[in-house]
Amino acid sequence: MFLPPALARAAVFLLALFLMFPAQGAGAAQSDAVARDTLSARLITAEDGVARQTGALSAGLEIDLRKGWHAYWRAPGEVGLPPEIDWQGSENIASTQMLWPAPTRFRAFGIENFGYENKLVLPINIRLDEPGAPARLHAQVSLLVCSDICVPEQFLLTLDLPGGSGGVDQDAAAKISKWAAKVPDDGGPSGLTAGVAAFDAAQEALVITARSAVPFDAPDLFPELDAFPKAAFGAPDIRLGDRGRLMWARMPVLTDAITDAKDVPELSVTITDGDRAATLRPQAAEQAPPPPFTLAQVVPGIGQLAWIAALGVLGGLILNVMPCVLPVLSIKLSSAVKSHGAHPARVRGGFLMSALGVLSFMWVLAAATLATRALGMSVGWGLQFQNPVFLSLMIVILTIFSANLLGLFEISLPWSWQSRLSRADGSPGYLGDFATGAFAAVLATPCSAPFLGTAVAFALAGRAVDVVVIFTAMGIGLALPYLVVAIRPALVGRLPRPGRWMVVLKMVLGALLALTALWLFWVLDGVSGPWAVLSVAALMGITIALLALRLPGLAPGLRAGALTLVAGAALVAPALVPAPAPMRTAASETAQWQVFDRAEIARHVAAGKTVFVDVTADWCLTCKANKALVLDRAPVAGALRGENVVPLRADWTRPDESISRYLASFDRYGIPFNAVYGPGAPEGIALPEILNAQTVLDALERAGRHEVAQGG
Repeated sequence: MFLPPALARAAVFLLALFLMFPAQGAGAAQSDAVARDTLSARLITAEDGVARQTGALSAGLEIDLRKGWHAYWRAPGEVGLPPEIDWQGSENIASTQMLWPAPTRFRAFGIENFGYENKLVLPINIRLDEPGAPARLHAQVSLLVCSDICVPEQFLLTLDLPGGSGGVDQDAAAKISKWAAKVPDDGGPSGLTAGVAAFDAAQEALVITARSAVPFDAPDLFPELDAFPKAAFGAPDIRLGDRGRLMWARMPVLTDAITDAKDVPELSVTITDGDRAATLRPQAAEQAPPPPFTLAQVVPGIGQLAWIAALGVLGGLILNVMPCVLPVLSIKLSSAVKSHGAHPARVRGGFLMSALGVLSFMWVLAAATLATRALGMSVGWGLQFQNPVFLSLMIVILTIFSANLLGLFEISLPWSWQSRLSRADGSPGYLGDFATGAFAAVLATPCSAPFLGTAVAFALAGRAVDVVVIFTAMGIGLALPYLVVAIRPALVGRLPRPGRWMVVLKMVLGALLALTALWLFWVLDGVSGPWAVLSVAALMGITIALLALRLPGLAPGLRAGALTLVAGAALVAPALVPAPAPMRTAASETAQWQVFDRAEIARHVAAGKTVFVDVTADWCLTCKANKALVLDRAPVAGALRGENVVPLRADWTRPDESISRYLASFDRYGIPFNAVYGPGAPEGIALPEILNAQTVLDALERAGRHEVAQGG
C-alpha cells in the first residue's frame, strides 16, 4: 500500500546525489502538460535520459490544482478516489511504485476526506527492463478532483528518454526530492513510535495512541485498513499527555470496517505533526486506553471548561425568558405570591430548596446522559420530549396543577401531618418548594437558548467531568432567579399585599398551565398518534374527577356538573387534536418545504442551488417561534421560495438517528438548528438558535455566491 520507509529514504538520497552533479543533456525531463478547467498535469523525471548501466528512474506526476479543487490520498476518507496510473504501452519498464506524501484533512458537506490541494508531486520509482536502454513512459492517468462538485479526470501523458547518456534536470529533481521527503517514514527519523489501538464498542470508535521523542505540536492521524481500503472514520478527538509526548486519539468508525477488536491488527496509521510524518502499525489492545489527564493536559482544559461553564450559566439564565418556559414563570410567580409575608428565613429556605430542585434535576439529567452514552445510544438536549411516557406524565402533572389553581379541588395534608410540620422548626412545605424547582427545570429543557448550544455540545462531546460541570452550570443559571430571592428575601415583600388580586392571578396562572398541557397534547399526537392522546385524556379526566369529589362544601348538583364537564373535556380533547402526519413539519405542512435528506444537500449544491435546512420538532417552542416570526414571514418566506433555493425541513419530533448524526456533525445536540449551504458555503453556515430575518438573508446571500466554483 505504501513504499517501505527505507526505500523512500534511499530514493531521497539518490536524488541528493543527482543534485551534486551539473545538468547534462539538451531535453527537458517532462512531458507536455495537459490543461483542464480543474487542473493541469504533466509527467516529470529527474533524469534527462537513461545513462549507461542505469536501471532505475525517479519520476513524478506533477499536478497543479485550480483554486478550490482538491485530489485524494491513497486512503481518501469517507468518499473519493485516489489517483491511478495505467502504464500499459510503456517501453523498457519493468515495474513502477508510486509514493504517497503525507496528506491533509479537509471537510465538505460535513464529510471528512484526506488529500491534497494547490500544487503537488506524486513521486514514482521506476525500474527498467534493460539498464541503459531508451525508455518510453506512457501514463494513462485517472483521478477524481472535487470542489463543490466532483469531476473524474482522465488524460494521457507520455515522455521519451533517450538511452546511453543522460544528466539531471535540476528543477524536476528538486520537485521530486521535495515531495519524496514528505513521504511518511517508519518513525525512526521523525521520532514517532506506535502505541496501541483498540475498538471501543460502546462509542463505536477507534482509540489510538502514539508517542514522540519531542513534544507534539499539532498532530493529526489518518487510519487505513488493509482489508477495507474504503473504510471511513470521523474527525479525531486528539488529546496530549506526558508533557506533550503522548498522543491519545478517538475516531468514530463510520462504516462496518471495524466491528470487533479482532479487526484492529490490520490497521496502519499515518501520523503527521508539522513537517514530520510516519506510518505506523499500533499494537492491538482488548481495552481502549483512557485519555490522558496529566497536569500539562488538565490545566489548559480547566481554563476552557471554565469558559464553557460560564456560557452554560448564561444560557441557563436566558432559558428563564425563552418562549417555552411560560409555565415555569407561572410556577415561580405562584411560589413568590405564597411566600408573601412569610418570615425571611422561611422565604430564603424555600427558594434555596427550589434552586436545589433545579440543580437536582440537572444532575439526574447528567447521570442519565452518561448512562445513555455508555450504552452507545445517541443523546441530545430535550430528547425526553420524544418519549410518550414522559409526555403523558407531564400532561397529567400540568393538568392537576392547573385544576388546583383554578379551584377545582384543593390538596391538603392530613391534620396530624400539618401539626408535625408546623412544629418542625417552622419550615413546612420545603418538599413542595423542591418539587417546584425540579418541575421548572423539566419544562425548560425543550428550549435551546443562545450560548446554551455551545455548552451542551461541549458537554455531550466531552468527558464525564465535562457533562457534570456543564449541566451543573446550566442548572445554576436556570436557578439564578431563585438564588437572588434567597439572598434578598426582602424582594418578596415588594409584591402587593394579599387580596382579591391573588384569586385572579391564580386563575390566570391556572389557565397558562392548562394551555401548556394542551400544547403537550399536540406534541404527544405528533410522537405517538391520536390513540395515545385519547388514553392520556381519559386518564387525566378520571384523575381530576376523583380529586374533585374531595372538594368540601360543593353542592351535589355543582359536583355532578363539574364531573360531567371534566369527563366531557377529556373525551372531546382528542377530537381537537389534528390528525397525525408522519412528517408534519415537512412538505405536507408548507408546499415549498421538502423532507430532509442529508445526501440531497451535496446534489443540490453541485447543481448550483442554495439549500436551507431547518431542524425542528413539535415539542420545540423556540423552533415554532422562529417559524412564525421569521421563516414564514416576508422577506424570508419569499427568499425561501426563490427558484434557486431548496428548503429542507428535518422533523425531530420522533427519534431519528440520521438527524442526530447530522446535528452532531456541527457539534450540536439540541434544537432549533438551521444551516445554509450553497456554492459559496459547501460546508454549511450554521445559524444562531434565535433567528432574525437579516441573519437568514445574509446567510442565503453568502451561500449563493459562486466564487468557489468559479475559482476552478
